[in-house]
Amino acid sequence: MTSAGTEATEQGWDEPWYRVRTGRFEASFLLSAGEDLDAVCNVDVEVRLAADGSRWSATVFTLAEVERLMKWWSPTGGELGGRCFWCSDGLVVRDPGIDNMTQVLVGLLDSGDFTQVLQRLDDE
Repeated sequence: MTSAGTEATEQGWDEPWYRVRTGRFEASFLLSAGEDLDAVCNVDVEVRLAADGSRWSATVFTLAEVERLMKWWSPTGGELGGRCFWCSDGLVVRDPGIDNMTQVLVGLLDSGDFTQVLQRLDDE
């Protein structure tokens, strides 16, 4: 595993997950095989906080991906003909890529908004 980003201490494949570890959390991104890490625009992520071991989830979309989906739904009638977009644990980011998404997670922790944005998972 190699260093990347300003906060990440380790990152690399643990298939099917791409894991990013920092001093405060481990983020596990569920990617498709061969997906370009810098171009990821729609991905499920599970985050385990180091402080208490709690687990959180989100589906992260870029603005461009939301727009693409809404246009795709327009002729199909899905999501009110593409007039709206929602998902229960959705997080929309401006820029694609795992490094950017990790930086957003760090920012949410820094701002205190993390637990308001991500969905807490029950422990098994």
